[in-house]
Amino acid sequence: LVSVLSKSIDLDFARIQFTIDLLPSDILGSEILDQRTHEFRIHKGPIFTNLLLADEINRAAPKVQSALLEAMQERKVTIGDTTFDLPAPFLVIATQNPIEQSGTFELPEAQLDRFMLCHRLDYPSPDEEREVLRRNMQLGITRKDRGAIVRTEFDVLDHEPVGGSDDLVAAMDAVHRVHVSETFVDHVVEIVGRTRRHPDLELGGSPRAGIAIVKAARARALICGRDYVVPDDLFALAEDVILHRIRLHYEALADGKTGASVLHEILSHFGG
Repeated sequence: LVSVLSKSIDLDFARIQFTIDLLPSDILGSEILDQRTHEFRIHKGPIFTNLLLADEINRAAPKVQSALLEAMQERKVTIGDTTFDLPAPFLVIATQNPIEQSGTFELPEAQLDRFMLCHRLDYPSPDEEREVLRRNMQLGITRKDRGAIVRTEFDVLDHEPVGGSDDLVAAMDAVHRVHVSETFVDHVVEIVGRTRRHPDLELGGSPRAGIAIVKAARARALICGRDYVVPDDLFALAEDVILHRIRLHYEALADGKTGASVLHEILSHFGG
């Protein structure tokens, strides 16, 4: 998905497979001693790209996960004594495994808070899965050298970009022109505030949660053909923006409550 997105708008793409033995220098880069000149030179890591896929991010130790903090917040990377600006645009898209699986580590709250959205994927419906199987059966094979290989879904994609950086800048500018009313802002502040005061939550949403809701609501409004946000934008995005930023008390977990149920309770006061 990330690779297709980068090719669609002609952006650089890099993928990092997170593993238990991954080091921060494998992501950011490092200083290397040049044997000829006896001087250190900078070797930049894969983070110097436009779209970065952090695959299975929670398989790496917290020390490695935190290597992304400066990059995601300040769009900068420090290697040794030198700080480098990252290319523009810069976006991190990550996947993670369920924490119940072996070999996984929980992401620190500071790291989670820097992700604007956290979308949870469900299994496809029976009809959707039938369509997946039908399309897969029609892919066929590709002859190569003296043999052949089975085609995958990636082989049918058009590698020509459908847009460029100018189109991306224009879309970003259009998002920032979407009107946000004071009432909408008040609702965002109140919802985020209630996550901090709710008796079942030990960790509520940070100010970044409110900022993310407004930004995401503007983008959704533009996609829906509106130049203004509406409450439906807030309710549609609340789970993806807020759930990964809140944490339940142990007592609430023991009572069988979930972050989603608590959030729905908060949203119900606003008609959501």
